[in-house]
Amino acid sequence: MPPKGEKKTKEQIAAAAAAGGRAKRKKWSKGKQKDKANHSVLFDKKTADRFHSDVLKSRLLTPAVIVNQLKVNASAARAMLRDCESKGIIKPVGEQTHGQMIYTKA
Repeated sequence: MPPKGEKKTKEQIAAAAAAGGRAKRKKWSKGKQKDKANHSVLFDKKTADRFHSDVLKSRLLTPAVIVNQLKVNASAARAMLRDCESKGIIKPVGEQTHGQMIYTKA
């Protein structure tokens, strides 16, 4: 058996306990916050003209594509797609998850 070392005093034990552990605690990173999108809720004349001229030329039409291109609300984009489908301008291809429809040119 190895010889026992010197006994530490209570002050030395307390100082070692206070100094022990990690040198610096890890701080939680601040979460990044997304800016709130300020999209229009209604189709005005300018947006509707842009929809008919630019957006209807694309091969794939979903509400997300229209939201990104025209900066309108998703409900307004869905309403415009349903309106164009009823007029026969576009036709549905399939349904994505959560009921998001996919359209293409008729």
